[in-house]
Parts: sequence; C-alpha cells; structure tokens
Amino acid sequence: MSFSPYQDSTLAADDAASIEAEMASAEPLTPTITLALSGAKLAFTHGKASLLEALEHHNVQVEYQCRSGYCGSCRCKMTKGRVVYRQQPLAFINEGEILPCCCHPDGDIEVEL
Repeated sequence: MSFSPYQDSTLAADDAASIEAEMASAEPLTPTITLALSGAKLAFTHGKASLLEALEHHNVQVEYQCRSGYCGSCRCKMTKGRVVYRQQPLAFINEGEILPCCCHPDGDIEVEL
C-alpha cells in the first residue's frame, strides 16, 4: 500500500465543502446576554433591532433617551464578549462601554446591569 498526501487533501476539501454547506443551512446561534449583577442569562432574539430592545423584551430596565446612539444615556459596561453597531454612535463611549440602543451582540456577552 502506498500513501499519497494528495488523496487526503481531496478528502479534506470535500469535507470542508460539506461542513460549509451544513453551516449555511443551519439556524443562527442565539447569543446569550448575561447580566453580571444578577447572573441572569437572557437569549438575544435575532428579530430584535438592538440589544436595548432585547433587554426590554426580557423586562430589564435600562435608561435611554434617543435609541440612536446620540445621547449616551443607555451607556453600560460590557465585561465579556463583543458587540456590533449598526452605525457608529455619535455619543462618546470609553473602552469597555457599549450603547445598547444601537448595537447587537456578536456572540455571547456579559454586561454590568
């Protein structure tokens, strides 16, 4: 018997294409929002326009005014994870802070609420 690295790479490419197709047809994963102060874990529903809307859906009180990233009144600290903004907010935010009114989680996050 002989061993050919080319046969293995063909199999790997076929496997990669199969996995890619499977991932494309899969439902998107639902990010979890962990509230650091209470330890509560909430599901971020993909139909929500922002993290603020998802928090409101779960009856979490968050101060807000504009819902567009202009005023900064919803500013809070994020201790784990990453968020994505629909558009860059105009309100100033420090490193580690987010504006829930105009972002959504990119995976699981933890916020100080």
